[in-house]
Amino acid sequence: MKKLTLMLLVLVFAFSLAACGNNPSEVSEQVEQDQGTQSGTESEESKEESETNAEETEGSQTDNALTFTDASGKEVSFEAAPVRIVSLAPSVTEILFALGLDEKIVGVTEFDDYPEAATTKPKIGGILDGNTEAILAAEPDLVIGGLSLNEEIIRGLDELGIKVFTVEPKSIDEVMEVVKLLGEITNTKEQAEVVVVKMSEEKQKVIDAVSDLSEADKKKVYLEFSEGWTVGSGEFMSELIELAGGINVAADQEGWIQISEEKIIADNPDSIIYTTKYMDLKPVIMERNGWSEITAIKEDQLIGVNDDLISRPGPRITQGLIEIAKGIYPELVK
Repeated sequence: MKKLTLMLLVLVFAFSLAACGNNPSEVSEQVEQDQGTQSGTESEESKEESETNAEETEGSQTDNALTFTDASGKEVSFEAAPVRIVSLAPSVTEILFALGLDEKIVGVTEFDDYPEAATTKPKIGGILDGNTEAILAAEPDLVIGGLSLNEEIIRGLDELGIKVFTVEPKSIDEVMEVVKLLGEITNTKEQAEVVVVKMSEEKQKVIDAVSDLSEADKKKVYLEFSEGWTVGSGEFMSELIELAGGINVAADQEGWIQISEEKIIADNPDSIIYTTKYMDLKPVIMERNGWSEITAIKEDQLIGVNDDLISRPGPRITQGLIEIAKGIYPELVK
């Protein structure tokens, strides 16, 4: 029965999203293939359904029906802790693993690579527009992603009775709140508290280390997280610079910013932070016209960091904070 329900959901959803580029004929072909094998597996499916129902019954229950408000302002209610979760953001995946929910994660994006166990999970597409058919095939009772999720996908999953919960932390404190929130939803509050305590300690370590810096002693910092892109005020990456005792030279703008090379020259940062995982940006930065006169380059104050530590608002974001602080003030942060 579960496969029959799934096939109907896939077919309905495919036609509802045809205007968004999904191909109904491909979905119909898959449905026909499933129908061809259904009759010989009905008894086995009934057995699987019974086993799944037993698994769900054994799953940790919430204290009562709980209602939470997600980042979009939508209220989502839970009668029990979810037992099959799809994550549509690498940062969410890291949080779920940190909460000990490995066995309940049934789908992740193609970008999920930490921890190592995440690479073995079924891939359900990208961060913005996960593959709907793959999501439905995973049979989740909860899908978690960011506000950048395709609205049609969110609406379609909602219509099919699949809970979608969005998160969008803008600061380290908000990341910790998300950890605690997901801990409540998944009934892993104790483990969430362990994660948050560790993050709080790492954050405080940096704050204490740079606490004696005067405004005059604080270094101007430029951060390039992707070629030609930096971050302005109002985002967690900018907060990392500030908590580390630096002054973000792009803080006079908001959000994610395509840089003006001339402006960065005029700002003349004392330190430059660049990412290294997907592309080592140091050679690109060093070769830009006029940048050889920037103090950070003249004094070799370029700091390479792993992209994921500073771009994923998850449990490792405070480790990224430490790496940034060490780079800017190696004499203060050990």
